[in-house]
Amino acid sequence: MSLKDTAKKFEDKLKKIKVVVFDLDGILTNAHVWWESEEVGFNRAFNIYDGYGMKLLMKAGLMVGVITGGNSVSVLKRTGQLGVDFCYAGNEDKREAFLDVMKRYDVSADQILYMGDELFDIPLLKKAGFSATVPNTCEEVREVVDYVTQRSSGKGCAREVIDLVRYAQNIIPEIGDF
Repeated sequence: MSLKDTAKKFEDKLKKIKVVVFDLDGILTNAHVWWESEEVGFNRAFNIYDGYGMKLLMKAGLMVGVITGGNSVSVLKRTGQLGVDFCYAGNEDKREAFLDVMKRYDVSADQILYMGDELFDIPLLKKAGFSATVPNTCEEVREVVDYVTQRSSGKGCAREVIDLVRYAQNIIPEIGDF
């Protein structure tokens, strides 16, 4: 089934989405961290397709952000460089951050998309109006989500979900000709 056909399958849920929230490690990265230096701390590799997709959603008026248990210079630099609307970092209990997003943007849970891959993401995955994960996560997470991506952690999986939202909400980037 094509991604456009998949978006049609979830269209009722995806059309309601106003806020898109990503976990960072294992979603926006391949879950590999390494010690860089005292100044940088733990570093991560990000996928450029995910970042461009996030910018497309923000340009279309959706709020986009990150709720992550990890916290380092690389997390703050990347989210800052992307210009995301919010970044909650450094707490594996993400429920308070999720509630704050609901309050801050005056949205209900069914207007939030959450993508995560770890056991501590389950409460948010269950609460969100649309939830997604990656195929390389544990069975308990796969069991509670609406959608499991074809792409794995850090390999454009977030972009895959972003494209589902784009197709359902008819978000078409403006690309000029010569």
